[in-house]
Amino acid sequence: MDAAIEIQDVSLAYRLPRHPSSSVKEFAILSLKRQVAYENLWALRDVDLTVRRGELLGVVGPNGAGKSTLLKVLARVLPPTRGRVVVRGAVAPLIALGSGFHSELTGQENIVLHGAILGRSPAEMRRRARAIAEWAGVEKFLDAPLRTYSSGMLARLAFAISTDVVPEVLLIDEVLAVGDEAFRERSEARIRELMAGGAAVVLVSHGLPFIRALADRALWLDAGRVRAVGDPDEVVDSYVEAVAA
Repeated sequence: MDAAIEIQDVSLAYRLPRHPSSSVKEFAILSLKRQVAYENLWALRDVDLTVRRGELLGVVGPNGAGKSTLLKVLARVLPPTRGRVVVRGAVAPLIALGSGFHSELTGQENIVLHGAILGRSPAEMRRRARAIAEWAGVEKFLDAPLRTYSSGMLARLAFAISTDVVPEVLLIDEVLAVGDEAFRERSEARIRELMAGGAAVVLVSHGLPFIRALADRALWLDAGRVRAVGDPDEVVDSYVEAVAA
């Protein structure tokens, strides 16, 4: 099996102060005196997962289930508290709308900036800027600052930049949900092209029909633990039944 992602017994805990202080100054004083007690909030618990090249894994679960945390672990934004994570190849993360962008820079400047974050050269991104903007439908706004863009325009631009070349691993967190139907259809077509080119895709979405239609397998997370993984229809049906119960 040609695995792009391997996760073994991964858990991640956020450290939270047990008795939150009323101000930054008070917290700093308590920290210096070593009087701050912490407790662990486990966002992920003992997750085992493998995603093959050319496969799309759809991730479902309620708010607070650990879905976005899982993507941040895969994107190497958060190190796991324990366990082993292996991600092979270049990663294109679409985790938070607007991340990697600067609101005061123009669309073209942000294409260059976001491309640099993904490891692409500024010269290459300048050459590709017009084609990227055309795919995203924002070519008329290339010289306008990003603060004038709608959320849908931001989503289209972020997706277009991240998928302009085939990444080894593509991580998507609800970015497609802010687009219109035409954008979702075009995005779905491009995702299928990327998968055909060997990209592994991990997609977090509350859009269950989208998961059913596009995913090869589905993962159901609940309170940081894996409740089920397997056939998308079966996993989504089990999740819907549990929510309705």
